[in-house]
Amino acid sequence: MSASQARRPAARRILYLNPDAGIPVLGEKGASVHVRAMVNALSALGHEVGLCYTRAGSGNLPPPCRMMPLEAGIGEKARPSAHTAPPPGLAAKTSLARERDRIALDAVLADRVERAMQTAGFAAPDLLYERHALFHAGGIAVAERFGIPRILEVNAPIVEEQARHRGLILRDEAEAAERRSFLGADLVVAVSDAVAAHVASQGTNPARILVAPNGADTARFHPESNDGKMVRGRYSLRDLPVVGFVGSFKSWHGFDFLLDAFARVAATLPEARLLAVGTGPMLEAARGRAAEPALAGRVIFTGDIPHHEVPAHLAAMDITVAPYLDQPGFYFSPLKVVESLAAGRPVVAPRLGQIERLIRDGETGRLYPPGDLGSCAREIAALLRHPELRARMGERGAREAQAAWDWTQVASRILDHVPSTRMARAP
Repeated sequence: MSASQARRPAARRILYLNPDAGIPVLGEKGASVHVRAMVNALSALGHEVGLCYTRAGSGNLPPPCRMMPLEAGIGEKARPSAHTAPPPGLAAKTSLARERDRIALDAVLADRVERAMQTAGFAAPDLLYERHALFHAGGIAVAERFGIPRILEVNAPIVEEQARHRGLILRDEAEAAERRSFLGADLVVAVSDAVAAHVASQGTNPARILVAPNGADTARFHPESNDGKMVRGRYSLRDLPVVGFVGSFKSWHGFDFLLDAFARVAATLPEARLLAVGTGPMLEAARGRAAEPALAGRVIFTGDIPHHEVPAHLAAMDITVAPYLDQPGFYFSPLKVVESLAAGRPVVAPRLGQIERLIRDGETGRLYPPGDLGSCAREIAALLRHPELRARMGERGAREAQAAWDWTQVASRILDHVPSTRMARAP
């Protein structure tokens, strides 16, 4: 079934709530892309959507919906915490203040949402679609105020993620809010099996959990939508074999691992090039490594680009690599994998979590044992050496994306599982 054939249920008025100030809804982050993709899909299915958000950001046009910013500032003090005092230093004090601000906002979230709706002239909704956020369970009060079902989209075990990668002072409060939010949802949409298992571990009824991996805009990410010539010309790639990376330069995204693998590929295929799209805290270190003799002149960094330019960059690549590193409970549903497949580009990736459900080994890409550098390099080289095999894999991947992964189909499946009336009650 193509995106245009996705079943259209009766039109609803849907309130999309993104209370996370770390996700600018018009920005370039993967989470920002995800927010706009879901709003676009819900609107394309014929629903009236109001997007309520904390931070707008910039870089992209607003999706087809009623844009409803929450009021800036908290205006109320956070409730005092019994948590032990933070370690000394300005950074800790700043982090604690931000965490308390989130708690304070959550306490008044329902009032803020209602005022934003009134200002925008958005009538009472039939359904709440909420993106799960750290320290937030206020969507429960929003759903109860309007007497509507509440969908909670969970993209990661965010308490553990925050504690591991960025630091978390009020962890007890964060865990309590997360559990309330899970139990107060009529339907929890988890992007991977690992995320679903995390939600269930907090006491959520498995019957209320739906696994819905990320999708792609198959009208834009399509083999016939772009030819890649302009991008190849921009970076002087001509007709050279090109390996692609699209993502963030963060440790767990594995770009250092990819550089090691590509150095082995370049030793036998010196004409090969690596086109790296994106930005992140490790970008400058990656540039430094790419200047080493084994890689010099063979790695091109684009820096940050608007998401609407990603399809043309994928079209300039022969294959892409998603070199994620192994970690306990790998929970990602990588957006870049689905978009690459939709664009007709075979993907080389490790056998990890949801990735094994997205890529059919030998059919739409190649899978290697996590952390196996030699295997990764061999799979990349094998695909670069066999253009006909690449073409067949790309065609299969694009067909599968058209058949099942368009965002409108993802949204339609989610709406099919929503109860007609609100059932959940927060503990």
